[in-house]
Amino acid sequence: MGIRVETPASKISPEALSAAAVRAFGNIARLWQLDLDEQLTLLGSPPRSTFYKWKKAPEAAHLGRDTLERISYILGIYKALQILLPEEKAADSWIRKPNTAPPFGGKSALDRMLSGNVADLYVVRQYLDAMRGGWA
Repeated sequence: MGIRVETPASKISPEALSAAAVRAFGNIARLWQLDLDEQLTLLGSPPRSTFYKWKKAPEAAHLGRDTLERISYILGIYKALQILLPEEKAADSWIRKPNTAPPFGGKSALDRMLSGNVADLYVVRQYLDAMRGGWA
């Protein structure tokens, strides 16, 4: 017989978590000026019809683990940029600027993130966390 520990996160319903994730992603996509194809790729290429359903009714969205993980990395990237670059325009435009740091090889962070692999979102997040003195 084990002991179950309730955490605030464990009390959030999957529907509420999905709705919050969809709304947060939509806000970041707007600030980063992502086009439809970029948004779909960052989310793991869901069908367009599914994506439009999520946007129209976030409270009815049922995101899978992969999509939630992707959005989690994107939220972390956004937050790290807000800390590193307090001026909003600089933070929001950083992802499109060429970057000579090793993870990017002269391309932008967005280019790296648009490979379609969740691991590339992780790499960008890890790079930014290291830049702000967090874990690397």
